[in-house]
Amino acid sequence: MRIDIFTLFPEMFEGPLNKSIVGRAQEKGLVEIAIHNLRDWAKDSYKTVDDKPFGGGAGMILKVDVIDVAISKIKNQKSKIILLDAGGKTFNQPMAQKLSKEKHLILIAGHYEGVDHRVHEHIADEVISIGDYVLTGGELPAMVVTDTIVRLIPGVIEEESLKEESHSKKGYLEYPQYTRPEEYKGWKVPEVLLSGNHAEIEKWRRQN
Repeated sequence: MRIDIFTLFPEMFEGPLNKSIVGRAQEKGLVEIAIHNLRDWAKDSYKTVDDKPFGGGAGMILKVDVIDVAISKIKNQKSKIILLDAGGKTFNQPMAQKLSKEKHLILIAGHYEGVDHRVHEHIADEVISIGDYVLTGGELPAMVVTDTIVRLIPGVIEEESLKEESHSKKGYLEYPQYTRPEEYKGWKVPEVLLSGNHAEIEKWRRQN
């Protein structure tokens, strides 16, 4: 899979996506992630990427022409274009599983007061929100979506681990987990987990 992320703040991605599981997935060649600065496609010497909204109002709006030119340079027939925006569908595990099967994802991280709505209407294949709250931009949502998708790519994480984790089964969260020491400050690990009775352990896990 290849993931291209368009943003006004590429430096925000320098650390998070090169560490831990996502970093190792890139090292193994299971995913290729590229970060692009939208200002590189601005048409003037000032690198203007936003303007005042028609009809008045607060803030600045990201320009549709800049975004369109940027996306057009790398999209192909297999590309799925996603705009990270507060007005989109709320992101969840089934969406992540579906997107993890794509060959090429293009993520647009909005910023300022918003994005020209023609991006919603004519450029993006899907608009995604990571929750009902307001962030300063789409950079953190782009990281959340990328992290969630990459770990589902075959070979990134052991398949057995994915089967048991939270949200992998509709309506269920993963069961509680414990490790050594068996007792700490009087806080004990449930006896059933120490019993060696795999049938009872499985029953306890399903109940919890």
